[in-house]
Amino acid sequence: MKRKTIASTLLAATAVSTLGAAVGTATPAFADRDHGRAASYLLAGDPVDAANPAGSKFEGIGADEKRGCFYVSEVTGGEIHRGKVGTAQTREWLAGHGTDGRFTARGVTVDDKGRVYIAGGPNGINDAGANGIANPGTDNPSRPDLWVYSKSGELLAALQIPGKPVFLNDVAIGPDGAAYFTNSKDAEIYRVAKGKGGWSVKRWADATATIAVQPGFNLGGIVVSEDDKALVVAQGNTGKLWRFSLKTRKATPVKTGGVDLTDADGLVLQGNKLTVVRNFKKQIATLRLSADGRKAKLIRQRASSPDRVLTTAKEIRGQILYVDSKFDEQIASGPYEVIADPTR
Repeated sequence: MKRKTIASTLLAATAVSTLGAAVGTATPAFADRDHGRAASYLLAGDPVDAANPAGSKFEGIGADEKRGCFYVSEVTGGEIHRGKVGTAQTREWLAGHGTDGRFTARGVTVDDKGRVYIAGGPNGINDAGANGIANPGTDNPSRPDLWVYSKSGELLAALQIPGKPVFLNDVAIGPDGAAYFTNSKDAEIYRVAKGKGGWSVKRWADATATIAVQPGFNLGGIVVSEDDKALVVAQGNTGKLWRFSLKTRKATPVKTGGVDLTDADGLVLQGNKLTVVRNFKKQIATLRLSADGRKAKLIRQRASSPDRVLTTAKEIRGQILYVDSKFDEQIASGPYEVIADPTR
């Protein structure tokens, strides 16, 4: 597999992921055999050792509807796993542990050409602490903040946000074909696109005058409104939803009637139904979102599995898939899974 070369300072070490014993004994369940959709998908995990003292933990998921496959990011190492709808076993698609400068990864999305966009979380921050937020840190010029790969796995771009440390959390493809990344350290959104001069990233929206930045994770989950005129973004630490106009780039609060959405993480929009994954609150909220993204009404809140911390989710082939992060385990153990039923 050919890859373009980035800065020579990038570490080239890779790690081979193996299934833990618990994964090897798990029996995947199938929810809909007629349509080939699995109820759960197994992820390969790293062995617990000096290089991986926390085991394997996961976060982001991107769906390629056209090709029927999905990609899952591993926080502990930055590996990217690939699965196919109906095939319960996934495989490691991209190595981590320094491959292309990637030591961790968060949000993932896929455009209509099958290109895979990966948010690096605190990858480009020096001494950022366990969650990449606690310690301000500084830019590390040898580590990118985001990556773009072709559908065949060729590295197309490895980019860093200039001038400041960021925590790129989640990403969505806009109606213009560009990728929009949220920054959990500030009230910012970054835009990534390929132009005549190649791939580039720039700050697209700065809402710090409107959105009060709080300790913890600020802007995270992101979707495009039904009318394609706005981005709807979750602020996890406050539980607010924000609407960013694609025309003016201005942010305004989504009117939710004061519904509690703290710890909002991944967002999934299906028509006018907005699913909000509330990670450590272990809740799944369902709201009816207006086509312009200005108002949302709560339909229901339901508890997710008490044994899992679900993070991001994506719809593929009519099914929502949720990532079981293992964030609640000091040392993670298998089975490592993506699941279709958040309550199981």
